[in-house]
Amino acid sequence: MLTFVGLGLYDERSITVEGQRALREADRAFAEFYTSKLIGTSAEELEAHHGTEIDVRDRAGVEQDPEPILDAAASGDAVFLTAGDTMISTTHVDLRLRAHERGIETRVIHGITAQTATSSLTGLQNYRFGKATTLPFPYAHGADGLPASVTDTIEANRDADLHTVVYLDIKADREEYMTADVGAELLAEEYPDLVGVVVARAGSPEPLVEAAPLSDLAEREFGEPLHLLVIPGELHLLEADALCELAGADRDALEIS
Repeated sequence: MLTFVGLGLYDERSITVEGQRALREADRAFAEFYTSKLIGTSAEELEAHHGTEIDVRDRAGVEQDPEPILDAAASGDAVFLTAGDTMISTTHVDLRLRAHERGIETRVIHGITAQTATSSLTGLQNYRFGKATTLPFPYAHGADGLPASVTDTIEANRDADLHTVVYLDIKADREEYMTADVGAELLAEEYPDLVGVVVARAGSPEPLVEAAPLSDLAEREFGEPLHLLVIPGELHLLEADALCELAGADRDALEIS
């Protein structure tokens, strides 16, 4: 059996009770933290809290050399841990399909995702979010200005009156995390007057939510990562009320339907 477990968003306590039970009862535990990571803890703290040794695999150790994981699942109970919810990344889906090819039973134990936490923290309605996008570091995409993948997504969502989650680039192997002020500065080159919403440290005891024009957000500091940005579409009245109350937005700057 190979059980995929989402660890939640922040630290060793963010896991569900069901996920914790699966982790503590497993014969082997594996994890990857290159697609995202828990800022509030470390692999060593996870091991100590759950009393379980965890084999942390890099990208090559999951995508190119998954056999140790699959062998452990074929001969006993193995868990595969990821930050947030599991199965969000294609690398996790690929591993699950490889297990099925070998006749290994799999199951999924979910954790909270950044997008659902963002909806909860901002008051923006979950059903009004469109396609998400990722804003890369400029050196990572090598083009001038914003990548078309970002601008096309924002504009298509806004045309449909939908909100856009903009995930900010993570280079986990280098401990490099794009912060919301940097993301806002990059987006403000194209959309200086659009209101953005910063969500910082979702899932932690003290998350931060701030809404303002992107050019203003670019001048602020938001503390430790992880951060993301939301570019709202036109807002329902209740959503506008929520951004004013929960994120300090200036109502006159909001687009309200």
